[in-house]
Amino acid sequence: MNNLQLFLPCPAGVEEMLAVEVAKVLNEPADVAKAVRGGVRVEASWREVMQLNLHIRLAQRVLVQLADQPYHVEDDIYEAANDVAWEAWFTPRETLRVDITAQHSPLKSLNFAALRVKDGVVDRLRSTCGTRPDIDTSHPHVRVHVHLDATHVTLYIDTSGEPLFKRGWREDKGDAPLKETLAAAMIAATGWDARTMPLYDPCCGSGTVAIEAAQIACNIPSGLQRRFGFSNLLPFQSHVWDGLLDQAHAGVISGPSASGEILVFGSDVSHRMVDFADRNAHRAGVTHALHLRGGDALQRTPPTEAMGILLLNPPYGERIAAAGVAGERAADRAEGRAEGRSDGRRQPNRHADRQQEHVWREAAQVDGGEDSGEGDAFFDRLATHWKQHFGGWQAWLLTPDMKLPGKMRMKASRRVPMWNGPIECRLFRFDLTAMGKRHGE
Repeated sequence: MNNLQLFLPCPAGVEEMLAVEVAKVLNEPADVAKAVRGGVRVEASWREVMQLNLHIRLAQRVLVQLADQPYHVEDDIYEAANDVAWEAWFTPRETLRVDITAQHSPLKSLNFAALRVKDGVVDRLRSTCGTRPDIDTSHPHVRVHVHLDATHVTLYIDTSGEPLFKRGWREDKGDAPLKETLAAAMIAATGWDARTMPLYDPCCGSGTVAIEAAQIACNIPSGLQRRFGFSNLLPFQSHVWDGLLDQAHAGVISGPSASGEILVFGSDVSHRMVDFADRNAHRAGVTHALHLRGGDALQRTPPTEAMGILLLNPPYGERIAAAGVAGERAADRAEGRAEGRSDGRRQPNRHADRQQEHVWREAAQVDGGEDSGEGDAFFDRLATHWKQHFGGWQAWLLTPDMKLPGKMRMKASRRVPMWNGPIECRLFRFDLTAMGKRHGE
């Protein structure tokens, strides 16, 4: 199967970075992949579909487009689905799920529209194969995706299965961990050189950013430890997939870096979270390339003499988090309502962890919310700490708080729009200068 039309969805703000990554994975010129709203379009072979699933870090899925045509009513959607040769993709023995999204669709019920697509698919298979597939909304073998805009219906078959942020290594986590795809986007936005430049997350939580960076440094493909939906589809050939896996394993770097030094570091005020991160790093195969330890972000000094990247997702709003010593008074007011640290973890043993973590609830309210003195104090002290100890580093912070630079009394040199699920965020870059010095001195 050559010349397949693919769509790789991603969060808003990541499209251009994903287009660059797609071209790199396919070893094609930069203009081969077209960034569009909400994703990237590219033409590829079936082998390249599997290759993208294995290596891509920024996309949510790899979808093959099978139809795109005008519609007016639900019957038009049924006909569009019924015209697709689904028998070339899967048999009635596989279970099926249909997912639907819409933008400016005139139809009144998306549920009914999805039902009509399902009817079109199963009726087609009944007519060509003599029987119909069963529906399984929880663990289907095959997923069909439908998108409706104001005038057109587009049908895709999903080759990924589970969303691509599920890398297969994370088992220890809290309530609202950062998705691996967003962590990868944060890393890509910094322009981090995995061969020579240290990267440090001082609020690492269960290790998402640090482990993602360590896998990049070790050239470990993002999908090396998981299964994909394409294995349930008829074009799948196990020997081709085995060849891609062998090639991927051969490219893994077993040492910390080209120089033999560890370049990725993580720490967290919660030793419990550090234990989670350590176990996740072991499953991800990067313990040799990653140094994790406990410690307050307001007290940790640079983990290496070389200047590098500080990259973190600080606590905000409903993402309850530990903020080190600046959050102690807020924790007293919270009266046991502690719900985690910088990844939104909910702590089951609140009394014990409170002594260790000084939980902070009200820091960094989303723009428009009520400011917290403790939150402002934390960011002000964090900025001072960085200026005292991290001169020459770049600090990148992902937050929905558009006023964060003012709270840190620093000027952001870049503001990269990103979405953390439904939350609009900015990835702020701060160029840290030692206190008492100005740029150029």
